[in-house]
This record gives sequence, structure tokens and C-alpha cells, in this order.
Amino acid sequence: MEDKWRLVAVTAVAPIAWGATYVVTRHLLPADAPLWGAALRALPAGLLLWALARRRPRGSWWWKAPVLGLLNFGAFFVLVYLAAQLLPSSIASSVMALSPLTLAGLAWPLLGQRPTLRWAAGTLLGVVGVVLVVGWSTGVVPALGVVISATALLVFSLGGILATRWSDEVPLLATTSWQLIAGGLALTVAAVAVEGAPPRVDAAGIAAYAGIAVVATALAFVCYFTGLRHLPAGTVGLIGLLNPVTGVLLGVMVGGESLAVAQIAGIVLVLAAIAASRPARTRA
Repeated sequence: MEDKWRLVAVTAVAPIAWGATYVVTRHLLPADAPLWGAALRALPAGLLLWALARRRPRGSWWWKAPVLGLLNFGAFFVLVYLAAQLLPSSIASSVMALSPLTLAGLAWPLLGQRPTLRWAAGTLLGVVGVVLVVGWSTGVVPALGVVISATALLVFSLGGILATRWSDEVPLLATTSWQLIAGGLALTVAAVAVEGAPPRVDAAGIAAYAGIAVVATALAFVCYFTGLRHLPAGTVGLIGLLNPVTGVLLGVMVGGESLAVAQIAGIVLVLAAIAASRPARTRA
């Protein structure tokens, strides 16, 4: 069991790092160049991992890598940006909190992982916890924004499950690097076509881009795919609920935001959901 909880800790690096990007992006990076922001996040991370893996795609990976790169990085990053423009952050976060359901739902037919009652109870706790953490918008919610956010969730969940199904004993660093490079190249082409030249940033902006590429992308996605290879997908989805929790906590610590009693209760529920998920190794 100790090894399994160690895997939970490794997997948790991903949502915590992703949650930290909210504060970094808001304070240090330009808001009017989302495609370049995504490209400068994915492509350098992929090249870094490729330099460490020192392995080129072979056989079917010449088409699998572009497919996974578009799902996990290209299409996902663009859809998340569009959803952020159309939806209040509380609604967008609440939709993404359904990731345990989408991951487990896809893992059942594609990976043979059947959800358990314990996982279902943990998912219910976790979703309620996220709603308490991020709040709930009382205004009019654009249907298009909800559809785009739900599509982003499905795309990312499908990409993660397919990456696990197609792993075929290929080293994780290699498969992650190929996906990031393929997705990063597609994003770069889109950025040039839509946004033109890369944005100009100061030294702090360069450091922010580097940190997001190395920590919140290269390291985070290696940890995320490690979790999917060795833990049930539904458990990985529950661990992913640490993403909005991290964003809120950093907003309190760095941005001077206040933390309400309901948010504290939500954080407790999310942690309880993860603890109740009872990790179990599914693949060696």
C-alpha cells in the first residue's frame, strides 16, 4: 500500500503544478496571445523530454503521437482557452471537476477498469468539494461555453486513456515527448496564422514561460501519465481535483484573496475524496 500511495503523491504533482499556472499566467504572461502561450509551453517541454529520452518514434507511433498530441495538447489547450472566455471560472472549474467520471467512463471499455462503489462515493465528495471551493455563478451561463468546456474535458480524458492503452512498454519519457512535440508544432502553426509574431515579454515573463514548460508541462505530464499507467483512471481523475484547490490556495497566498468557510469545507471534502479512493495498481 505504501508504494501505491507513493504513486498517488507522484500523480498529485500534475494537478498541483497545473493549478499553480493560473497565478503565474495571470500576473506574468500576456493575456492576448493564448496560442503562443500554449505553443511555448508544449514545444520546449517536448524537446526537453526528447533530449532526455533520446528515442525517436517507431512504427505506429508516427501516427499515434500526432493524434495524442492534438488531443492532449493542441485541441485541449485551445478549447480550454475558449471556455475561459465564455464561462465564469467557477462554472469552467466545475465542469472540469467531472474528470473522474469521464476518465473512469472511458477506462471501463478501453482499459477494462470497472468503477467501484468506493470510487463513486469519493467522486461525489470530490465534485461537491470543488463546487464549494470555486463557488457557483448565479448569472446566465452560456450554453456554448458549457459545450466547449465539456468537449475539452472529453478530449483530454480520451487522450489520456488512449495514451495508456497504446503505451506498449514504450518508455514514458519518449511517448510524452513525442506527444508534446507534435502538439507543440500544431500550436505553433496555429499561433503564427492567428496571432502573428510571438509576444514580447520581459525577463520575468521568460522565466514564467520556462517554469511552466519545465514544471507545469514536462514534469507534470510525466507524473500524470505515470499515474494513468499504474493507477485506475478514476483515481487519477480524483487526484486531478487538486487543480482548482491549488489555484484557490495560491490566490489566497499570493494574490491576497480571502478564503471562505465554504471553501475550507470544500478543500476538506476534496482531500477526503482522494483518501477514500483506495488506490489499486492495475498495470505493472
